[in-house]
Amino acid sequence: MSASRRPALLATDPELASFVAAEEVLQAQTLRLIPSENYVSAAVLEASGTVLQNKYSEGYPGRRYYEGQQNIDRVEALAIERAKGLFGVDHANVQPYSGSPANLAVYLAFAKPGDTVMGMALPMGGHLTHGWGVSATGSWFRGVQYGVQQDTGLIDYDAVRDLALAERPKILFCGGTALPRTIDFAAFASIAEEAGSVLVADVAHIAGLIAGGAHPSPAGHVDVISTTTHKTLRGPRGAMLMCREEHAKAIDKAVFPGLQGGPHNQTTAGIAVALHEAAQPSFTAYAHAVVANAKALAAQLLERGFDLVSGGTDNHLILIDLTGKAVPGKTAAKALDRAGIVVNYNTVPFDTRKPFDPSGIRIGTPSLTSRGLGVDHMPQVADWISRAVDAAAKGDERALAAIRAEVTDLMSAHPAPGLPLS
Repeated sequence: MSASRRPALLATDPELASFVAAEEVLQAQTLRLIPSENYVSAAVLEASGTVLQNKYSEGYPGRRYYEGQQNIDRVEALAIERAKGLFGVDHANVQPYSGSPANLAVYLAFAKPGDTVMGMALPMGGHLTHGWGVSATGSWFRGVQYGVQQDTGLIDYDAVRDLALAERPKILFCGGTALPRTIDFAAFASIAEEAGSVLVADVAHIAGLIAGGAHPSPAGHVDVISTTTHKTLRGPRGAMLMCREEHAKAIDKAVFPGLQGGPHNQTTAGIAVALHEAAQPSFTAYAHAVVANAKALAAQLLERGFDLVSGGTDNHLILIDLTGKAVPGKTAAKALDRAGIVVNYNTVPFDTRKPFDPSGIRIGTPSLTSRGLGVDHMPQVADWISRAVDAAAKGDERALAAIRAEVTDLMSAHPAPGLPLS
């Protein structure tokens, strides 16, 4: 890595500059399989590091509390229009700082403390902010959770309906953080209508797949769509809330002034660039390739004796139950990391182990697809995972080192987008 790429940082804070350089090398040399991570383009990186950082812009385009917003208004309006066009929605708010605050804004817009809210249980694949107990959303609101069937790993929509009709939640969340199967938004819409609930689709993980036509869209089915702008969408670390026109004022008021002050304008610019990129035919091809790679990798893992929650995947994500391999998820994840394969340990439905030392690992294909790996590479990836898990069981560090060398060789042949490495 050339130090001249960041001469001011290197001169001012060489210690921090060395950490950034080391991270660039790590991202370049490792096989990143965390499904919530990706590589942004050089254009998104550039937009995220502009002088827009210098501006305070409380309010919305044309309605600011600060002067000098002529250019900021144009940047935010551009991001809004691109979001509306890409996702086919009436209204978009691109100001939330991240996914969790975006979801909190939904609560502020439609519920009061103590109201009943409903979402998928965290151990079943849901998200903390869907009313789970350790989250503020589970402390301030009465959270009730649905799950998946133990024999199939799939959502039982009849059971969701029964729970919703019994509890009548103000807000019903669909979507999650470890769901390998397609979400039936129409089925959730029918349940929400019958229960009198505001339906929110949290599509943080699959927004890019939706934008690229590789997953059905919630638009037209749900009241609100919440999403981060990174993950499969390949934008900066931010979030968006999109909704029907009737909810626009409530959503905007909840974001600002309800929860936050001025937006991060440099992030808004990065979001605008990412949305532009996601509207291109090449992104459609990318989204479908992500799914094709995930399905191919799942099939290869099944051949090697791995137990996959729900038996496979419809999207970018694979949840592996390692109980049958006699290796805890945390042990496997750390061994894979030493082998140059980056995953996260994760609970699996009906897990008997503790969340910080669970039975599973969660993997996905967004990052490797961004590097140009295809279906033909998935047998090799599955083989590395299998060998690394076996090595973890045996404590074989030499085997892990051998895998890491092989991973580094393949990664060097497939440069990552946006990384400033020659």
